[in-house]
Amino acid sequence: MSVEGTWDLTMSTPIGRIKAVAEFHRADGVLTGTARGAGEEVRLSDVVLDGDRLTWKQSITKPLRLNLAFAVTVDGDTLTGTSKAGRLPSSKVSGVRRPPA
Repeated sequence: MSVEGTWDLTMSTPIGRIKAVAEFHRADGVLTGTARGAGEEVRLSDVVLDGDRLTWKQSITKPLRLNLAFAVTVDGDTLTGTSKAGRLPSSKVSGVRRPPA
């Protein structure tokens, strides 16, 4: 299974729906990525693909300073799962992979 590419993400959070763009790349067998949204770009850490389960962590400063942990299931060009920020309730995450340019 491949998750490389650009994904349009939507997170349903307690403060409303937040849209972001995540990009995943594989270099020398290591999965890495970045995410853009709310006017900032951040590097993803601990990106792991285990079968169809994809997990990663990221730290954001907008709209709030949070450390997020994502756990999603990838099904072809869609993904669904959750994002957790500390003690806050989990937020639902969905995403669609953009077609290659």
